[in-house]
Amino acid sequence: MKISIVITLKKNVLDPQGLVIQKTLNGMGFDNVEKVRQGKFFEIELSETDKKKAKDKAEEICKKLLANLVIEDYKIIDSLNNS
Repeated sequence: MKISIVITLKKNVLDPQGLVIQKTLNGMGFDNVEKVRQGKFFEIELSETDKKKAKDKAEEICKKLLANLVIEDYKIIDSLNNS
């Protein structure tokens, strides 16, 4: 089963990369870009057929390795329902 995970900085954490991207886009003429937040995207294949078990394993993976829970949030994308 394939799972997709998006990791982003928490809203109150400064995102210097996102700010640079936004300023660059504005400089390129994309004046309507007001804010950019950057993050990480992961696709993970699990040898699991039970959707709840796969989601639980994805939660564990995020908490133990992928996300720094002090400054980052994570979201498991609905790809579990599309398998």
